[in-house]
Amino acid sequence: MASTIVLKGRIKSIKGTRQITKAMQLVSASKMRRAQDAAFRSRAYRDLAFDLLKRLNATREVETQPLFRVRPVKSRLYIVVTSNSGLAGAYNANVLKLLAQGLRADKADNAASKVIVIGSKGAQFVRRLQDVELLAVYSAFGDKPTANDIRPILNTLMEQYSDEQVDEVRLIYTLFKSNIVQEAQFVQLLPAVLDDSELPEGSKLISNFEPNVETVIEQVATRLVEAQLFQAVRESLASEHSMRMISMKNATDNANDLIDDYTLEYNTARQAGITQELAEITGGAEALNG
Repeated sequence: MASTIVLKGRIKSIKGTRQITKAMQLVSASKMRRAQDAAFRSRAYRDLAFDLLKRLNATREVETQPLFRVRPVKSRLYIVVTSNSGLAGAYNANVLKLLAQGLRADKADNAASKVIVIGSKGAQFVRRLQDVELLAVYSAFGDKPTANDIRPILNTLMEQYSDEQVDEVRLIYTLFKSNIVQEAQFVQLLPAVLDDSELPEGSKLISNFEPNVETVIEQVATRLVEAQLFQAVRESLASEHSMRMISMKNATDNANDLIDDYTLEYNTARQAGITQELAEITGGAEALNG
């Protein structure tokens, strides 16, 4: 059994850690609420973007457009959304696991792999990989990302795809479903080909393009890809704060359990010490009387 001095030091140390985890839990809860509201507000726009892409895919005019043309994949670009800091449970690990699966599939298919990373955790992972080109690293965009933050990434991926330096662009991020459920997933951004089977009958035709087909489709597709990218960043931000809040709550609960266990052990050790002292005093008194 450890001495009372050691146990007292451990209890003090754990109480200090508990204060930190409790504070981080409260901060993450506040940030999660704002990020969650922002993600929910823009989901309708993202859903409309998907719907419009499906309608565009149902027209014959897009078949010859570069952003919709499917090419044999010789090189694939991944846009990966992670965080700058840890202590968020499996948030980063789940995203990087999906990335690793994609990279292994590329290697098996003899396809080159390129990566653009949002967040330093993803950059640290990719830098350790061989035969993977890290095109760019962007620090996390804070709690209020804007379209200007996203635009450099959008310009890079559009340029890479238009110049045929990559044949497919995938986005890997974490979808926020609820406070306790977040799911890492990937979305194909380019080529902008979606299944149009769910469209209602009679809604698959867009007959007029002004000023011309090329201008409309290029501009619309670019804006719709931007909407998906921007929404992914917002979903990931809400997921990160939610997972960090849960992780810090679990850490705080574990700290409370440890404090209870060490307090019980401390009281037991202290009681044993008192009993031993009483026994020594009693023994000494008996020896004097004898």
